[in-house]
Amino acid sequence: MLYPDLFKTFERLRWNLSKDVPWESFDPVLLTDEQALTIKMNAITEWAALPATEMFLRDNRHDSDFSAFMSVWFFEEQKHSLVLLEYLRRFRPDLMPTEDELHAVRFEFDPAPPIDTLMLHFCGELRLNNWYRCAAEWHTEPVIRAIYDLIARDEARHAGAYLQYLKRAVQRGGDAARASLAKIGMLMASSARSGKPLHPTNLHVTKSLFPNDTVQSRLPDPGWLERWLDTQIRFDKYWETKVIDAILRNLSVLLERSFTTVQELNRYRKSLVLSAPQPALQVKLNQF
Repeated sequence: MLYPDLFKTFERLRWNLSKDVPWESFDPVLLTDEQALTIKMNAITEWAALPATEMFLRDNRHDSDFSAFMSVWFFEEQKHSLVLLEYLRRFRPDLMPTEDELHAVRFEFDPAPPIDTLMLHFCGELRLNNWYRCAAEWHTEPVIRAIYDLIARDEARHAGAYLQYLKRAVQRGGDAARASLAKIGMLMASSARSGKPLHPTNLHVTKSLFPNDTVQSRLPDPGWLERWLDTQIRFDKYWETKVIDAILRNLSVLLERSFTTVQELNRYRKSLVLSAPQPALQVKLNQF
């Protein structure tokens, strides 16, 4: 089992909401209205760890080890929302999200193959790590900069834990698992092809609710994420390349091959599809 050791590691590295956030360093002159509003949106977005956890537990009933790890992941992800809410409560109470605004991002996701979902969220953690690092550089107020640094490091640790579960999936699932990882990895690294950076919060996940079936679409301002990335924190090609390189580097480890471009990963994915066993031909008796 992976959970016991992961629990111990996370316990040792976890930051404290009261002791490790430099609340006393707050400088109101360095917090703009524009910046404060983005903190509200991120607080609501992080609240969506709740439906994500419900999805993980539902789709991994066969895997008690991973389901137990969700207790750690869920706690830390909800603390991300909590620390952002606490920041607003202390310094911009006028922007505190309502309970209805938080609850709006709790909705049921359609079932999906567990390994696909895990790989999707692994890539999402890599992306979040870079989003928050970039956000910390954009902000000017020292307390929120420190908070985003803490959260970014958490997302990197979460990716490291998911990586261990993905390694186990490859050991157990062989080429079928490798094909799933290559497929989702290619999707998440193909921001140029999709026209936007893909993350679990802006992917459609519930067919019956389409088009309001993304976390982003259920925010008070559904267009906020693109604006935050493009014109506020300016998550540009430099940062996007960091995300793509991280996905390719980790897939190189998982699949024991070297991938330096998305095209190389796609060729590998196609080779797995071509080498997969084909279904047996169905022969009708009346042909004879």
